[in-house]
Amino acid sequence: MSTSWEHVVVGAGVSGLGLAHRAVRAGIPTLVLERGERVGGCVNSRTFPGCGDFWAEGGAHTCFNSYGHLIDILRDLGLQDRLTAKAKTSYSLWSGGQRRSILSALHPLELAVSLPRLFARDKAGRSVADYYGGGLGRRNYQDLFGPAFRAVICQPADDFPADLLFRRKPRRKEVLRSFTFPRGLSDIPRAMAEQPGLSLRTASPVSAVHRTGDRFQVIVGDGEELRCRFLSLAVPPDVAASLIPEAMGDLRRAVAGIGTAETESLILCVPAAELGHLPPLAGLIAVDDAFYSMVSRDYLADPRYRGFTFHFRSGALAPAAQVEHACRVLGIHQEQVAGIDRAINRLPALRAGHLERVARIDALLAGTRLALTGNWFVGVSIEDCLTRSHREFLRLFAG
Repeated sequence: MSTSWEHVVVGAGVSGLGLAHRAVRAGIPTLVLERGERVGGCVNSRTFPGCGDFWAEGGAHTCFNSYGHLIDILRDLGLQDRLTAKAKTSYSLWSGGQRRSILSALHPLELAVSLPRLFARDKAGRSVADYYGGGLGRRNYQDLFGPAFRAVICQPADDFPADLLFRRKPRRKEVLRSFTFPRGLSDIPRAMAEQPGLSLRTASPVSAVHRTGDRFQVIVGDGEELRCRFLSLAVPPDVAASLIPEAMGDLRRAVAGIGTAETESLILCVPAAELGHLPPLAGLIAVDDAFYSMVSRDYLADPRYRGFTFHFRSGALAPAAQVEHACRVLGIHQEQVAGIDRAINRLPALRAGHLERVARIDALLAGTRLALTGNWFVGVSIEDCLTRSHREFLRLFAG
């Protein structure tokens, strides 16, 4: 049996839901298929059994007023009044088994000598290590900025393209500078998925896609067939490469060349009374440790609990050892932890020449009814995902 849709989106992360949102607002019937049980992808607010409604983030941690496409969507959905301010807290370093101040790792004289070179250098074509290592000083890069960059992208940063690490975006000054939501950032994908006109199916893995005439044939689960005029793949690059129809071999190969990095995130809920020795903090930037960073939920204080998310290098420690290590960092015993959860996040491992690869992908997509979106085009932030989805929506439907 086969059913037909105008537009099918594979993947219910922020990228897929963002493209579906644009389509539904334009009056285009859209079905979103998600292989897992929940929506949101790397936007993943978690609660803990026995800890009431307390939550902590298992993936993305914040939004900013420079996220213009996101702010437009929030206004479409009537969510702008639910934006919740984040209290100002500071990061520390975790180095040599101790919490240290950021400034303790800074080499001021080297920075003063090196910094003029940074502003004179062109980012294009340079790696993070090349651009920032030369522009901030090698010791500063090794002891402070390199670990900070790894913490931002949750993977080794040396070979990451410098022009994709940070991108300036215009700020919307009428909106809080940084914000979350009362139940965490997962309020955003939940609201997008629940809006009228958008059809969602979870636990619906797509096994294959074929092109038949002017339509796509999408094979779901154990053989169900869906047909659609327009298809959007909002999945990691390796998954996208496996689903792109065989007839589009050049596109398959271009996408398959993009790597991914996996991060194992450990999320802890700890009674606030057990942590009187630990002042409120934004998190920890790890220097040469098994985890890239720890991000706390202290920006939204709760009288009962505090939340901490450790982003571990994949395979660096076994699950039990991760808990033991995290407790050591927090200065507590394992029996003091009230709740434990875990998440696996897959992020793009971009390399030099990535923008040229994206240009080739876009050239191969031109004139087709297939869209590709995700966090592997212009950056890994929520806004970067929505920027790509907005561009693909315009290409498919506004031409």
